[in-house]
Amino acid sequence: MGKLEKLTNKAKEYLESGEEILKSIVGQYETKILGKDSVRTGICLATNKRMVFYAKKLTGYDMEIFPYSTISSIEMGKGIMGHKIVFFASGNRVSMKWIKEGDVQGFIEEVKNRIGKKEEMKTITEEGIPDKIEKLAKLKEKGILSEEEFELKKKELLAKL
Repeated sequence: MGKLEKLTNKAKEYLESGEEILKSIVGQYETKILGKDSVRTGICLATNKRMVFYAKKLTGYDMEIFPYSTISSIEMGKGIMGHKIVFFASGNRVSMKWIKEGDVQGFIEEVKNRIGKKEEMKTITEEGIPDKIEKLAKLKEKGILSEEEFELKKKELLAKL
């Protein structure tokens, strides 16, 4: 099991209910500990709700959470030691360097697409889809939707399960 998979499994313990990991990367997380610069091997997660930095320690963990709505910009680069990503959020500068494991480009794109946005308010659940199909059936009965329109929408909803 690689470092990415191990750290992802550990970090899952601290995610919120309904929070899904969309992309993850492993690298050297730069932070301050007791006012001094420190570097820790850690994971950066782009979830459907927020961005999470997680590092395992001998006796615990370090974790920093950034809602996408607070991220103002992202910088990225690549050198001989691997990729580097820097985020600016709520006056904080967060940096991860020497990224060699994970989908770096996918991670960057996921975060860029969510910068400045509020977390997803509601995820689609299995209970919500039958209710929506029932509403569509009522619209079909009233003649608002044709049989073809009803079947098309029902198929779209069922594909989300």
